[in-house]
Amino acid sequence: MEVGALLTSAGINIALCAVLFSLYSILRKQPSNRIVYFGRKLAPVRSKFDDHFFFERFVPSPSWLVKAWETSEDEILAIGGLDAVVFQRLLIFSMRAFSIASIVCVFLVLPVNYYGKDMEHKKIPSESLEVFSIENVNENSRWLGSHCLALYIMSTAACGLLYCEYKSITNMRLAHITQSPPNPSHFTVLVRSVPWSPGESYSDSVKKFFTDYYGSDYLSHKMVYDCSVLHKILRDAEKVCHLIKTVPMDGLDTRPSCLCAGSTSFEVLSNESGSANSSVSFTDLSLASRDNECPSAFVFFKTRYAAVVATRMLQTPNPMLWVTEMAPERQDVLWESLSIPFRQIWLRKIATILASTVFMFIFLVPVTFVQGLTQLDKLSRMFPFFKGMLKKGLINHLVTGYLPSVVLMLFLYTVPPMMMFFSSVEGPVSRSRRKRSACVKILYFTIWNVFFVNVLSGSVISQLSVFTSVRDVPTELAKAIPSQATFFMTYVLTSGWASLACELMQLFPLLCNLINKFILRDSEDSSYWLMSFPYHTEVPRVLLFGVIGFTCAVMAPLILPFLLVYFAMAYLVYRNQILNVYLKKYDSGGQYWPIVHNTTIFSLVLTQIITLGVFGLKESPVASAFTIPLIISTLLFHEYCRQRFLPAFRKTAAQVLIEMDRRNEQAGTLEEIHQRLPSEYCQIPLGSHRICDSTLLQDIVHDHVQVKSEAESSECGAVCNYKIEESTIS
Repeated sequence: MEVGALLTSAGINIALCAVLFSLYSILRKQPSNRIVYFGRKLAPVRSKFDDHFFFERFVPSPSWLVKAWETSEDEILAIGGLDAVVFQRLLIFSMRAFSIASIVCVFLVLPVNYYGKDMEHKKIPSESLEVFSIENVNENSRWLGSHCLALYIMSTAACGLLYCEYKSITNMRLAHITQSPPNPSHFTVLVRSVPWSPGESYSDSVKKFFTDYYGSDYLSHKMVYDCSVLHKILRDAEKVCHLIKTVPMDGLDTRPSCLCAGSTSFEVLSNESGSANSSVSFTDLSLASRDNECPSAFVFFKTRYAAVVATRMLQTPNPMLWVTEMAPERQDVLWESLSIPFRQIWLRKIATILASTVFMFIFLVPVTFVQGLTQLDKLSRMFPFFKGMLKKGLINHLVTGYLPSVVLMLFLYTVPPMMMFFSSVEGPVSRSRRKRSACVKILYFTIWNVFFVNVLSGSVISQLSVFTSVRDVPTELAKAIPSQATFFMTYVLTSGWASLACELMQLFPLLCNLINKFILRDSEDSSYWLMSFPYHTEVPRVLLFGVIGFTCAVMAPLILPFLLVYFAMAYLVYRNQILNVYLKKYDSGGQYWPIVHNTTIFSLVLTQIITLGVFGLKESPVASAFTIPLIISTLLFHEYCRQRFLPAFRKTAAQVLIEMDRRNEQAGTLEEIHQRLPSEYCQIPLGSHRICDSTLLQDIVHDHVQVKSEAESSECGAVCNYKIEESTIS
């Protein structure tokens, strides 16, 4: 690929980002889009705003950038939780590490690569990108020592930054546990695989077991019930809520009248297939019954220490019975997973691993096709009728510099839904655990398909024999990485820069909102598209760019400035999204950082092994000898961090728990916490017969209208006024 093709790709993506960023700064000021771009702030209220005209609403402005830059980490912690802070720390670490790598590699390694061979250089736009890589350095060159020195500096700086971040986030996690209000999940144990005893219910078995063996610490318990009927009722209730409209009354009487959208709306609802009315009678609504009990329960203990001790003990000689673990937070619980028999869990995990592996290999087809677009000679032989067209300069630059990364990015959009589905099938007990599981699957998938398969299939396209010998993989990587660095540059531009602009625009929610407002003529703001932050997609994306950046830094330093721009843009864009768009529904307490640390160490070791292979191909024994101790030191550093910091993310120290229990006991709040525990894990919060009570419906409508009337005079009513909105929301 020539520099001109890279510049073409860069120009297209810069123009696209500029247009989308400008559109965002305009669209965010429009009252009709407030739920799309300020969903987190408007979620607590449901209100209408008048669409007043202001000229400033149609002028692009960088105010959102200033607000995102000025927001402190404490504000991010209060708004998005510790997971949001960990994600921001990932971006900060990446900016710092690649800033050091850019300074060293661009000013030390890049000139050595460019003048590595005695040759006549062309003008920069017509120059091949291979000239700027290590491929342009002669064998047995003494200048290869500069690459080894740059590798040492980059690896040492990255490890030092990793250590500081790991230590800081560990302390923040400890503060998150000790300084936050009393968390009911710290007193609660989730018990699964409760054995069936003839003549008694699961609830009786749980009470008898924990009274016998944890009598002094056991407080109470709450069973998990089969909620399939409840889900049908809730679906019907949601449909009814959409059918009911509030109509303002004239005169002094402000009481609402509830009118149905049609005279037969409720009759049609009752006849719909899948509704609860056709299969459930009022006598069936007693869901919390003995017949509906599942072999799972939430057991409440009097102290945090007692709850943790219960989870770390093997309850019976049979490890498949009375399985205990710390309960997730109430809003984090996946109730439908708790009804899955515990003995199925390991089978489900094996099935999802096999399905994920099959999906990874199926994805080889589009990846190999994408790499074919980067090699014009093979593409011309496969499609002879394109040969004349591909000789044109602009078409050549578009096909080799822009089209491959766009096609690959479109194919990759199918991956997150599939991996989230696989993670759901596994049966996780919490939403955060499901999202972390999907995050790891997507990370493995993207590193394998975007990095390894692209590199290896790009160097030997249509030949998969390279996968048959593990011994040859390092050598093949050493041969392929320098030549494939050009593809990764365009991938950073397309999947990095352009994806950030699309994330900022929220294209799909924006399109749905426009259809809802201007085609369906619904003036109400819908909270249907309000989501929590998609860590399962964004963490793997950032880490993938880290893998690409570390492996290409010494081989092809020209990629580093593009990566730095991406990380700087991501820092501001994601801050803005955390502040305004995404809701904090649950918090895993920074559990994503061990994933970040392990992936970064993998990136460094992979870089060092590939560089060692390149030094071997370049016949530089001195550089190769100096690289081996660096690999060993990096692995030893990783083992130290694993022993020093990782246990704090898996367990909570007994000293911390006992001190927290003592503080609550001395303050006299322990009894209050005990009274709150049963209500926190209430699977069916309302009595089932009250659902059908007409007075309850009137209360709900009255509260709904009261919230709306209060919201219209509240601070959020200024969203439609751009001048006020700039000072309050943006």
